[in-house]
Amino acid sequence: MNVSSGLSPLAPAALGYRMPAEWEPHAATWLSWPHKLASWPGKFEPIPALYARLVRTLAAAEKVCVLAGGHAKAQAKVMLAGAPNVELYDIPTDDAWLRDSGPTFLVGPPSAPPALVDWGYNAWGGKYPPYENDDVIPRLIARQLGHVCYKPRIIFEGGAIDTDGRGTFLTTEQCLLNPNRNPQLSRADIERYLAGYLGARKVLWLGGGIVGDDTDGHIDELARFVAPKTVVAAVEEDPKDENYEPLKDNLARLKSLTDADGAPLEVIPLPMPRPLSYEAQRLPASYCNFYIANGLVIVPQFGDPTDGRAVEVLAKLFPDRRICPLPAIDLVWGLGAFHCITQQQPALA
Repeated sequence: MNVSSGLSPLAPAALGYRMPAEWEPHAATWLSWPHKLASWPGKFEPIPALYARLVRTLAAAEKVCVLAGGHAKAQAKVMLAGAPNVELYDIPTDDAWLRDSGPTFLVGPPSAPPALVDWGYNAWGGKYPPYENDDVIPRLIARQLGHVCYKPRIIFEGGAIDTDGRGTFLTTEQCLLNPNRNPQLSRADIERYLAGYLGARKVLWLGGGIVGDDTDGHIDELARFVAPKTVVAAVEEDPKDENYEPLKDNLARLKSLTDADGAPLEVIPLPMPRPLSYEAQRLPASYCNFYIANGLVIVPQFGDPTDGRAVEVLAKLFPDRRICPLPAIDLVWGLGAFHCITQQQPALA
């Protein structure tokens, strides 16, 4: 069932739906099998094996659903052969960043049918055509699963937001107010869409992103909820680094903000790795791009002395989950890491 009406009384929040926090129980994790050489120019060769390692790690904790249509199907079948708890879907894709091209899954009242949101997708402001296959991924997943599919008719990416599951959302002005997405929408308009489709009661706006981030400041490189009222924030400790000032500004904003219930946030600094470059291009390496799954947390590692410190910070914040550090140096040449390639499907009550 498709519901396509912009903002209307049919918007899912009015029916009791909300976007849950990432740490709430999952039914599955979704990924798109990588095949676009241009996403990792000159360095694609190690990427499929890295994906396979991630899939097998996640599959030990929850079901993993992999979009592997077209010419990606054969390789995915071979590299994931014998992996339990993994299901391949014959859905063609243009690229592998499913956090942004995929749906936002919702949870609703016990009597409500399962549902998801199908945002419009234009590859981060039209930067990387073609993206026609990626734009229809959510409705194809909805069809496969039998979910109600809500379509707001605005451009939006999953990596642009993070939530505590209780109505508080994090985002950035650089991304959601960027004219390359929805030039017709104001800040208040964006907040109304987040309220109507995801159940947002309060939106916390940070400034901008880190150097090398082609998403125009996605929040999953900058700050993440790890529990109600608790946020980790990327902090650059070197005043000479070009990320120092924007991250300092974001940290100051977070310390001054409150959640949807008016409670102050506890803000935990998460150090940044040293500058990481490839072919003279600064890469958006950030430990904030971790992914929370059932019973574990996948933490990107960049071959940096700070890797261990980031793991220690997150281990204290997730004492009931196993911390799984995985190498991300090759992955981040595609300008993203583990959170960017995953999308959680919540378990239904």
